[in-house]
Amino acid sequence: MSSANTAHSVVEPSARSKRIAATLVILYAVITMIPLVWIFLTSIKSPPDSISYPPKILFTPSLEGYCNLFTTRTRQTPEYIASLPPPEGMCDAVTRERNMVIAGPSNFLPRFTNSLIIAFGSTFLAVGFGTLAAYGFSRFKVPLADDLLFFILSTRMMPPIAVAIPIYLMYRQLGLSDTALGMMLLYTAVNVSLAVWLLKGFIDEIPREYEEAAMIDGYSRLQAFRKVVLPQATTGIAATAIFCLIFAWNEYAFASLLTSGSAQTAPPFIPTIIGEGGQDWPAVAAGTTIFLVPILVFTILLRKQLLRGITFGAVRK
Repeated sequence: MSSANTAHSVVEPSARSKRIAATLVILYAVITMIPLVWIFLTSIKSPPDSISYPPKILFTPSLEGYCNLFTTRTRQTPEYIASLPPPEGMCDAVTRERNMVIAGPSNFLPRFTNSLIIAFGSTFLAVGFGTLAAYGFSRFKVPLADDLLFFILSTRMMPPIAVAIPIYLMYRQLGLSDTALGMMLLYTAVNVSLAVWLLKGFIDEIPREYEEAAMIDGYSRLQAFRKVVLPQATTGIAATAIFCLIFAWNEYAFASLLTSGSAQTAPPFIPTIIGEGGQDWPAVAAGTTIFLVPILVFTILLRKQLLRGITFGAVRK
């Protein structure tokens, strides 16, 4: 049989196989969504409902968790609360029902802002440096290139705790502890290795002839890189940015060790939310729900590039 006939003899999956595959995919998606749905449901429960056993599926929704997340409260006597003017908003009314008053804003919003600045800033730097390094490895003859690439990758092989103490001591000497700049530089250093390896593969796929033609037309190497390579590497850059952002956004170990005040991010702050008598689970769930939104929106907007990054090299036309 000729190669042409062999190519046309590929058997298409049957309708039954497709239905089974679709059912398995949907079932897997539903199972993976259960924890997220449960976190959201907990965020709209009252504190008693959140710790009830067995867990309540049917309950009266309450935004008390979100109110507790964004405010700090103090307990007052019923007489004092009765002497106050009418509640100014929903959170004020919910708080007074618990014989408490709002004392001021909580620290969640500053911690959330720190996460945005540090995660997106380090992602921008890591992808920028990674793109330049990947272009250099892809287009130029770098001495000991394979060894250098392996060394770059080896920085991701050790667990964070293995280097936590040296980094803590170094940051304390340099005055970078509990600073947004210090966390941004650290996440950038960690993510650069991933960015270089991912982007080198994408840039290797871009034919050199395109740059050579541009330089024959009078472009410099930098202009050819900016006007020819970067537009074609957009998919790889976007996929790499998602992976880097996910790490920086969710990182907990370094954030717990190196920050405690002004530069603290949301991951180490959310578990410390305490209510009366212990953990305020609705507020914790509310903080987790809000914390998921930016990374979820960013990933959905770039989902096609993310899929391309995951399946990179699996199929070639």
